[in-house]
Amino acid sequence: MTVFGYVRVKSMDQYEDRQLDKMYARGVKERNLYIDKAGGKDSNRPEYAVLRRALQESDLVYIDTLDHLGRNYDAVIDEWRYITREIGADIIVLENEVLFDSRKFREMGEAGKLMENQFLSLLAYIAEQERKKIRQHQREGVDYEKKAGKHLGRPVEELTDEQHKIWTDVYPRWKDGQVKATEFMRLLDVKKTKFYRLVRQYEEREASAEE
Repeated sequence: MTVFGYVRVKSMDQYEDRQLDKMYARGVKERNLYIDKAGGKDSNRPEYAVLRRALQESDLVYIDTLDHLGRNYDAVIDEWRYITREIGADIIVLENEVLFDSRKFREMGEAGKLMENQFLSLLAYIAEQERKKIRQHQREGVDYEKKAGKHLGRPVEELTDEQHKIWTDVYPRWKDGQVKATEFMRLLDVKKTKFYRLVRQYEEREASAEE
């Protein structure tokens, strides 16, 4: 049996270390850790795809929260069932470890499978509702600022022509984890506070445009 860990964060997320500490505390070795840096709307998860291929029967994978398995209710259900029933591996969700340890359900046979379906449906639904609530709050914030007459242009409009070119070139690579945030700030010649304000405004504008 191999013990794996899957960590999913946004590129500027401050909680990657927290998740990693949890994995190390449960005996996950660094070579068996898979980390994706992508927002909740981003379905491109190359490290997760590698993990799926690596999993074998009787392996164990830790994840921090249930919604790290997929973008929405259906995806979470499909991934849980694929890993636990088709591959025959097990999952432990650290945020709800008492309830969500597939080994416990497996030990209970058919009754456990029924309970697993019920708990999985409930928590996946809650996770999806939380994501929707966050998006709603973001839209409300944008609408409020528009009504207040505040400027909501893309953050690159605040930059010089040279900085604009740097942003266009480096931002996608930073999101993919190819460029560190400190290096991106140095190239733009901006401080950390301004940098993350620009990122937040830019991504909110992009998310709003996709709605």
